[in-house]
Amino acid sequence: MKIVIAPDSFKESLPASEVAKAIKRGLQKALPESECLLLPVGDGGEGTVEAIKNSLDLVEKTALVTGPFGDEVQMTYVQKGELALFEVADLVGLAKIPIEKRNPLEIQTKGIGQLILHLIDQGIKEIYIGVGGTSSNDGGLGIAAGLGYKFYDKNGDELLDIGQSLFEITDISKEKVISIPSDVRIKILADVTNPLCGTHGATYTFGKQKGLKPAQFHEVDSAIERLYDKVAPEILKLEGAGAGGGIAAGLCAFAGATIVSGIHTCLDLIGFDQKVADADLVIVGEGRLDAQSLAGKAPIGVAKRTPNGVPVIAICGSLSEDLPPLPFENIVAAFSILEKSEPLEDSLKNADIYLENTATNIGQLLALKKN
Repeated sequence: MKIVIAPDSFKESLPASEVAKAIKRGLQKALPESECLLLPVGDGGEGTVEAIKNSLDLVEKTALVTGPFGDEVQMTYVQKGELALFEVADLVGLAKIPIEKRNPLEIQTKGIGQLILHLIDQGIKEIYIGVGGTSSNDGGLGIAAGLGYKFYDKNGDELLDIGQSLFEITDISKEKVISIPSDVRIKILADVTNPLCGTHGATYTFGKQKGLKPAQFHEVDSAIERLYDKVAPEILKLEGAGAGGGIAAGLCAFAGATIVSGIHTCLDLIGFDQKVADADLVIVGEGRLDAQSLAGKAPIGVAKRTPNGVPVIAICGSLSEDLPPLPFENIVAAFSILEKSEPLEDSLKNADIYLENTATNIGQLLALKKN
């Protein structure tokens, strides 16, 4: 029996590669002769690049860029030939910012633009960027600054490249902008479809988790809208431009990037369709499976790409009550790994054990059918 194991990460607990290994250990306790192919995946959120790196044997490198507080830091990317991938969260992810310093209007994202220019200098022609899990809400201002744009207030004074400056911009200089060569393709791996502005946009949807107060939403949202009315009004209608606190919008407007489905691009890069063609079973998973997952998250993306007739089983940290009745989207069964009532931190700490136990139970059921 060939089993393809293609889970996403369990946020704040295990990366996708470790989730896949735990599931394999459990399955092979009950089905020792099964062939388990590990294909950890991501949908554009944190951990996507790591998942792709493991499947493609990409080389990890670093570059010196401006950090979230203005100091110089080493930022990680992975490369193979003329292909490179990186995650914005490696520079300005929530996990990188101490709680007492979480102010999304003060965080600098200039380093993202700088890294893009570094990759181009290295001869990279295809750049994939994961924009999930960020701590900033600057509407893409920092991206522009990293590419050479400068912003000025009504007195002609240059503004800092942070979200707080959105309220004061009256003039923009392109004099020192470094253009992206026409043969370089930049693709944003997105797992959300939110627009940049409005009640479903970046600020209203993701601002609170980054540290913005609801009372600030309207003011910040309006400031971002004014900026794009000036520089790229078409971005205001672009689906997915709100990803990464507007970083996706900045990449599209200032770097000529395009937004692509995070999970489908990940599956394309790792050659999923070829590897699953002769599978007998596919196992997917993520920390929580809910109605939002149906909008393009990893488990549903994998299930949709699985050939008809090949059953898909989901193993998740928890299952939401708002899920439709099974089967849905090729998923024939879904299991929560939780074994008992306990504090969340204990469940996160024991996730690998619970994953292995759940996979063993599933394997025992499959063994019964086999016999």
